[in-house]
Amino acid sequence: MRLTFLGTGTSQGVPVIGCGCTVCRSVDYRDKRLRTSAMIENGNWCIIIDTGPDFRRQMLRHTPKVMPTVLFTHSHKDHIAGLDDIRAFNFLHGEPVNIYADAGTQEALKREFHYAFSEESYPGVPQMILHEIKGSEHFRAAGVTVVPIEVKHLHMPVLGFRIGDIAYITDANHIPAGEMEKLKGLKILVLNALRKKKHISHFNLDQAVNLAKDIGAEKTFFTHISHYMGLHEEVNRELPPGMALAHDGLIVNV
Repeated sequence: MRLTFLGTGTSQGVPVIGCGCTVCRSVDYRDKRLRTSAMIENGNWCIIIDTGPDFRRQMLRHTPKVMPTVLFTHSHKDHIAGLDDIRAFNFLHGEPVNIYADAGTQEALKREFHYAFSEESYPGVPQMILHEIKGSEHFRAAGVTVVPIEVKHLHMPVLGFRIGDIAYITDANHIPAGEMEKLKGLKILVLNALRKKKHISHFNLDQAVNLAKDIGAEKTFFTHISHYMGLHEEVNRELPPGMALAHDGLIVNV
């Protein structure tokens, strides 16, 4: 399998509009972060996790060779706003895109992209088939087994996903003990780490590092990173062995 980090930034991305901090002025390409999204591929299947506001740009950089399936973690705009651009795959492959989301996220999709679900839709709207993710029930998507990981984003339920030896968790500040059991024996863990200072609804770097140590994956990559984290190269030097900040365009083969 191949994991591609399509975007690793928080809801504002990096650089932040109007900000003149050291990170936002950095010339290191690893400090340029689109909104968080990822792609997992293996031969004839492709799964994309979240379609944020930068989805079109991400797909121009990393166009999958086969029809992608989309999994949604939750309904926040920085994770769903680019859904309209799945139209390109309708045109390329001549069929609807399979979309997997929980009931709450499906409601948000139908509200935000109402024209795609209207009984009187016009030609060219995105075509999709919605599949409901029901709690922690395993499901099949793109021909592979997906294990939902139920986490909390303050009070909001968010889904992480385990696909084989890869687990992807974003927008979380708590993982229940029962869900932690699903993360045993990983080769790759992807976990959100917003910044160094504590935050009300995201893991900060210390919390994410300590959690990663408890999970014990062979390698851990941190994502959903804000400009408050600091410069990519400097922060990476501070991290324990086997852990690193992810960056846009990073490809990990498993």
